[in-house]
Amino acid sequence: MSALAEAPHQEAASGASPALELGGLSVTYRVRGRDLPVLSDVSLTIARGEAYGLVGESGSGKSTVALAVQRVLPPNGRISAGHASIAGKDVATLGAAALRQMRAHDVAMVFQDPGKALNPSLTIGRQIAEVFELLGASRSEALERGEAMLGRVRISDPSRVMASFPHQLSGGMQQRVVIAMALAKDPALLILDEPTTGLDATIEAEVLDLVDSLRQEFGAAVLFISHNLAAVASLCNRVGVLYAGKLVEEGPARALFSEPRHPYTAGLLRCLPRAGFKGGPALDNIPGFPPVPGSITAGCVFAPRCGLAEERCRTEAPPLSDVGPGRGSRCHFHDRVDALPRMSEAPPVTTPERGPDVEPVLAIEHLSKTYQLPGNRRVQALRDVSLSLAPGETLGLVGESGSGKSTLANLILGLVEHDAGGAIRLDGAEIPASVHQRPRDVVKAIQIIFQNPDSALNRAHTVKHLIGRAVERLAGLSGKARTARVTQLLEAVRLTKRQLPARPRQLSGGMKQRVAVARAFAADPRVIVCDEPTSALDVSVQSAILNLLTELQAERQVSYILISHDLGVVRHLSDRIAVMYLGRLMEIGAAKSVLKGPHHPYTEALLSAAPTVTGERGTRIRLEGQIPSPVNPPTGCVFNTRCPRKFGPICETDEPPLLDDPDGHAIRCHLPRDRLGHAAAGAA
Repeated sequence: MSALAEAPHQEAASGASPALELGGLSVTYRVRGRDLPVLSDVSLTIARGEAYGLVGESGSGKSTVALAVQRVLPPNGRISAGHASIAGKDVATLGAAALRQMRAHDVAMVFQDPGKALNPSLTIGRQIAEVFELLGASRSEALERGEAMLGRVRISDPSRVMASFPHQLSGGMQQRVVIAMALAKDPALLILDEPTTGLDATIEAEVLDLVDSLRQEFGAAVLFISHNLAAVASLCNRVGVLYAGKLVEEGPARALFSEPRHPYTAGLLRCLPRAGFKGGPALDNIPGFPPVPGSITAGCVFAPRCGLAEERCRTEAPPLSDVGPGRGSRCHFHDRVDALPRMSEAPPVTTPERGPDVEPVLAIEHLSKTYQLPGNRRVQALRDVSLSLAPGETLGLVGESGSGKSTLANLILGLVEHDAGGAIRLDGAEIPASVHQRPRDVVKAIQIIFQNPDSALNRAHTVKHLIGRAVERLAGLSGKARTARVTQLLEAVRLTKRQLPARPRQLSGGMKQRVAVARAFAADPRVIVCDEPTSALDVSVQSAILNLLTELQAERQVSYILISHDLGVVRHLSDRIAVMYLGRLMEIGAAKSVLKGPHHPYTEALLSAAPTVTGERGTRIRLEGQIPSPVNPPTGCVFNTRCPRKFGPICETDEPPLLDDPDGHAIRCHLPRDRLGHAAAGAA
């Protein structure tokens, strides 16, 4: 057993078996007649009631660990060495009946997308009751226990949710339901595979708090798989770092994230946008890509990308070194990690000064959007929003799901038409509401980068076709001019001609997003809507894309509207930040003013919910209840039903105006500014 698995745990005294124990676990996949090692000699132990985080880039083997311990590897995968035990049962030796019992009682898994985990054609009540029926309960007892379990995961109206279908619930509510179903069988081990990706900061914080409290209540161990290092730090007791199928570092979460003892861990942490505001130094990023399984047969698997690597690292595999209480590192030079040089050098970026009289490239005036529903009902998804965007400026747009961010983006793009009385101006001239009525120059001028490049790029076409088609249709170029423009765009996003014949499935996530960025820049746009452009990416890839967007903006003076729930990304890229709630603009101003304060109570709650990689968080402001329905919004201030700073009847009867200070920092709140909250710069 590796020293990484020998740290003392709470079950040692009681004699109980660990919830999960991996001893020298190795997994191979059979591909084209060859065995490719995906996991190699992984050893770890998770005590009952403990939360353990597993981090690393895509392809490092995190999900393979989750599949192997449940013995649900694909047909070409197998455990080639070592063992995996859940609650003392070696999964490799279990017969079919015992394996079913183990999966039914001892282990449960919560996936990234709860919408795909739930059957859309069945009510929530039917789906959660089925879990209890499989455990031997009668139909009536199962329904009763299912409703009680929904109450235990803090769903305020369990009977209503039991009668609902999945599509009638928010993403956060769906995730609570899936967690309730997973805990219904009181498992020894709960596996969470990216359970908070794509969730708002407030919902993410609620889900993590919920898992932590339920872990303590049920005594279940948690294996938390995520690329969100801050979320891992806020939930987990210990963390293991996987790279190319090897566990390269392990230790207590706080110690590991504050003083990494492996260059890979240090590199991941340096990729995070957590220091300062826009205009600061570029983010570091790890050069190159993770190796193909089985391609490195000698030395350290991280040597080709490591800033500390010497010849010894390429020939001699590093042993596991004890680097502190309960800590281990596979690095020859673990004592030199503090002196690790920058792994990549980004070119210096100069942000031009903008005076007060700069003509905005985009101006939105009194924009509203109302949808007509059956039964003569109306939903006002956006109400009287006005803002402007200067050349080369980034406006960060934040708020929970349902706040109107995507509606505003769709109106700007012309995909949805705004209500009469509003206007969108490009370089001072009003443009048609519908993209179908806009001239080509306007369509070229406003582009978008989507969240998921897999959905945005046609998998049947090559990179050459994907970018070339955009160049031809938007820029009107053909022949040699088209080819030259495609080459220029490839160089701008740091790709080479070798990628031209590749299709999206042959590219990494970061490469695919670079193709999406190149396509958005095909016609030299004036404004680009960046809709969660890095939320689905590893932190190492995210830093490279953020640096790329910064460089292209400085070079071409393009303006961005950045939609993101990651406040670290928003702070790093944004000149100004706008905060939206239930279709209203609640606050807008310079990034430093909005994040440091004084700020709106809603902004204060968003900031308090954001996890930090240190695992430390200030006083958490919990917002009670869900966002009200836009069909029947609250009177007065739309935030009054959830506002922790509500102080009188005026909040329920009068909508506060959006008032700005001399610096252009506007806040919609009845409270005077000297009574509004402030936060330290690092709190974001």
